Amino acid sequence: MELSPGTFDVPPGMIATVVTYLEMQAPPTPRPVPDQPDLMLVKAEHPMTAWYRDLFSSVGADWLWFSRLDMDDRSLAAVLGSRNTWIYSVKDGKRDLGLLELDFSVPGECELAFFGLAKPLIGTGAGRWLMAQALGIAWDQPISRFHVHTCTLDSPAALSFYMRSGFKPVRQAIEIAPDPRLNGQIAPCAAPQIPLFGTPV
Repeated sequence: MELSPGTFDVPPGMIATVVTYLEMQAPPTPRPVPDQPDLMLVKAEHPMTAWYRDLFSSVGADWLWFSRLDMDDRSLAAVLGSRNTWIYSVKDGKRDLGLLELDFSVPGECELAFFGLAKPLIGTGAGRWLMAQALGIAWDQPISRFHVHTCTLDSPAALSFYMRSGFKPVRQAIEIAPDPRLNGQIAPCAAPQIPLFGTPV
């Protein structure tokens, strides 16, 4: 479907976002990374669906992350249990404060599937630290392409952060999806920066 220039109404109960796809085809020049002596990146060897959903929501609710919340337990468990899905949590002591998920399901490629921090780590330099970990892990594998996508529902700093990290924009798309605050997946008070049109169930 080809869109003509113009303005289009978003259907009731839906949200619209511009998605930007980015990639790199070789490891980028390393950037200075702030020390994070209190943080650890821990690989989740056998992640449970309840634990994953809690972490996914704590990191992504303010940006309306909903794709994993749409999945039933069996479907999500299949993703989490795949040898091609590598899931890491950022820990500060015993708390899980960040999510890094890498997808190696396509031979020779890695997708930065999910990348985010909980509120206590925003603005501390932990994002640059986590990206350095992600780059090291991904490019330590036999890949020739590392890619990610972000959208206008995400943090306003996300796109420029990915570009500074070495990713190059390659295409854009418009996505329309049900607002997850209306069906109970995400609390109605989440993401107050995005207007809520409709009455939550």
